[in-house]
Formats: sequence, C-alpha cells, structure tokens
Amino acid sequence: MSNLSFTNDWYTWAVVVGLGFPLLVILLGEVIYHLQKRSKPIASTLQVVKNLVLPGLMLMVLIRNVLKLDVNQNFPKLVATLFWISVIYASLSLFNVILFEEAEANTWRARMPKLLIDLSRLFLVLVGSAIVLAAVWGADLAGLATGLGVSSIVIGLALQDTLGSIMSGIALLLERPFSVGDWLRIGDIEGQVIDINWRSVRLLTLQRQVIIVPHQLVGKEIIRNYSQPERIYNQRINIGFSYDSPPNLVKQVLTSTALATQGILAEPEPEIKTTSYDETAIIYEVEFFIENFEDVEQILDRFMTRIWYAAQRNNLTLYRYRYEYAVETADKADSTSSKLAQSLNSIPGFMPLARESKNLDDLAKGTIVQQFGAGEKVVRQGDPGKALYIIIAGQVKVTVTNEFGMELEVMTILRGEFFGEMALFSGEPSPVSIIAIEDLQVLVIYSDAVNTMIERQPSLGREIGQIIEARTKAISMAQQADVSSNAEVELPMRIFK
Repeated sequence: MSNLSFTNDWYTWAVVVGLGFPLLVILLGEVIYHLQKRSKPIASTLQVVKNLVLPGLMLMVLIRNVLKLDVNQNFPKLVATLFWISVIYASLSLFNVILFEEAEANTWRARMPKLLIDLSRLFLVLVGSAIVLAAVWGADLAGLATGLGVSSIVIGLALQDTLGSIMSGIALLLERPFSVGDWLRIGDIEGQVIDINWRSVRLLTLQRQVIIVPHQLVGKEIIRNYSQPERIYNQRINIGFSYDSPPNLVKQVLTSTALATQGILAEPEPEIKTTSYDETAIIYEVEFFIENFEDVEQILDRFMTRIWYAAQRNNLTLYRYRYEYAVETADKADSTSSKLAQSLNSIPGFMPLARESKNLDDLAKGTIVQQFGAGEKVVRQGDPGKALYIIIAGQVKVTVTNEFGMELEVMTILRGEFFGEMALFSGEPSPVSIIAIEDLQVLVIYSDAVNTMIERQPSLGREIGQIIEARTKAISMAQQADVSSNAEVELPMRIFK
C-alpha cells in the first residue's frame, strides 16, 4: 500500500462518498418504488443504475480521489471495466424503454419481437465490452476479433441445434403467427401460449400441463391458431339418431339445444348437417362456436348431456357407434296416467279430479312426461304459454329480468307444485323464466286438457287465479327491489301445500 497518498482534500471526497452514496441510494429507491406502483418500464433502468452504475461510480471516486491508487493497477482497471460495462447496459436499457417499451400500439416499434430486442442488446453489450477492454486494458481488438471468430465457429458447431432453435424463433417472431395468450395446435399438441423465449414456446394444455416445444420443431410443424383471425373456436361432433326420427325435427332439436347451452355462441349460428346414412342410424354433424377454447371440454359435456334430455322430450332415439340408446316406450300411456293420478292427488285443488278414473283417462290424452337437466330453461321469459307443468321430481327456480337487464331470482317451486299458469291463462308471453335447479321430471298438461279440468271443476279456476295473483305480486316486488342490495323477498307461494 505504498501508493496511498493522502492529501488535504481527501476528506472532502470521503464525505461525498460517505454521505452522497447512501442518500442517492435512498432517493433512487423511493423513485423506483413509486414508478413500480404506476407500472412504469423506466423503473427497471433506474434499478440497474442503483444496483450497478452508482456503486461502481462511488468505488471509482473512492479509489482515485480518496485512496489515490494508481489507475494502472489491476484492481482500479477492473473497477473501471465493470463501471463502464454497467453504464453501457443501463444506456441500452434506457434506449429500449424509450424506443420500444413506451411505443404506441400498432406501430412497428410495438410489433418488434422481444427476442430480437434482447439479442440485439446482448450483441451491443458484447461490442461495448470489447471497446472498454481495448480502452482500459489496451487489448488488441483485431486479435480479439480473430479469437472470437474461431471460437464462434467451434461454439456454433457444438450448439448448432440450440442456435437453430434461436434462429427459428427469430423467424417466427418476425412473422408473428401467434402471440402469448393464443391457443395453438402444433402437430398433436394443443395448448395456450404462456411464454416465448429464445429457444422454445411454452404451452399450457387443457390438462394444466406445461409443454416446452423447441422453435425448430415449431418451424417444421403445421401451426393451427385457434385465436386468429377471431378469438372464437369451432367445434364439430357427430351424433346418430334412429331412422324413425324425422331429420328436420332432429335438426331443430339439435339447433335449439345448442343455442340453449351456456358457452355456445349464437353468432355464428350453430349448423346441423346430415352427413351419412349408416347401417342402423342417420349421422348428423353439429358445428358450433365458442369464445374461450379452455372451456371447450365443459361446454361439450354440457351440450352432450342436454341432448339426452332433449331427445327424451321429443321422442327421438339416440344412436352412437351402432349401439342403441333407446327411449323406453312400453306402457307409456299407463305410466302417464299413474303419474298424473299421483301428481293431482298431491295438490289439494286437483284432488277431486283424481278420484275419477274417467277424468284421468281423458286428461292423460293431453298430457306427456318430460325431463330436463339441471340448469336447463323449461320456460323462457317472453315465450308463449301452451301448457301447465306439474313437478314430479326435482325443483325449479323462477327468475325475472328487471329494467336494468339483471336476472333476479324470485322464488323456488318444489315437487308437487306447478308452474306455467300465468302465460297459459293470460294469453300473453311468459313474464318469467323457469330454470331447473336439479334434474327435473314434469307432467306437461296442454291447454285443451287444462280447460277440460276447469270445466269439470270450476273451483279449480278460482284457486289457480289466486296463485296467479300471488305470484304476480311476488314478481312485482322482485322487480322493484334494489338489485345492488340483493334483498330477499318473502314470497307467499305455498298456497297448495
């Protein structure tokens, strides 16, 4: 340490380093904290200044102005080298923030691939480091370039697969066939892009597995992008129905079921096509669109489940791969009469009708049994009323759409009760929607049969009128309630119980 030389002003620089460095660190820390809270990209540049540039600068000041070390010694040269490389890195980071991070959308700067920017910055840092080595250490750039050239050939041969992936990645990013968030099919792999790095694409599959696909493989495979040009996904499935099922009715049922399934888009409208006549069934292709590809399995399950209920309600026979799933039709008339008698006996107002077998036989002719899956709408608000529904199994909820477009739950109707009377007797569209809470089985008594019941028992009409009045008041109360408060309304609904 013979080179130490304390002069009269060394303490001034010592105070500058001792006080200035902590104050600058604290000041930059506060600025960075506030910029990070506002999600400003320049915070990362100031982080580099705080952690690299500022310590290097203060160490250089300490060495040159306090300790007075010889700048030609190795340690001061090493500090100077690290300082200038940090300055170059911070400058490039600032340049990147100004030119690319703050770029407006739909400009060439915003479309510049991040991978290409990172590679360019790495290249400039290496070039800057070479210049610093030449200036501080007196390195021969020509010899260094020759050495780097030979080394690059050796490294290139050793890492040709990795470098090939990087070059393929640059080509893909310049072409921009996909971006983070898109759903892709690459070969036999389907998933959502969660990251694009130097050598690979990371996909998150529907099974929540992360698959890493090298850029070389991506460049060789056919890429199907489910998110472009529109973020909607097309789904096609084949379903078989019996030759006894009229094709036009099948198409109508499949279309209405698809439109009623949550998650299937109404625009573009689902399409049903007759594709083939197999040995035991007619095969129909159902094509529909969904908005979120990650929901495809749940939506498909929901749709396929509802097809069974729709087929039951419309007396259609489902087939699949030559195996028949037939609706049991034996003794349907007797079964309907039996269920009708049990249902009418559970409702005091209908009990007199259920005592006479003639009444039951006449009513059974205008009555059918239908089944609905949980979540299906049995009656839609605005639909015309054609029948009275008596619940055999399950329960439903009644909802109404208020003036703000919010769907409010009004009441719950349980097993042994009925619904559909408001639209049926008023002749106006249904003021409510009826939704199955769980798997539902109902007796559907059509208007002619209902009129027959009232003719044979006039008191029934008065009791139904009381029900309509009570439910109308409940609907009015629900519509006037404050939606934001979610206030529960006491509803006098159990008149028949």
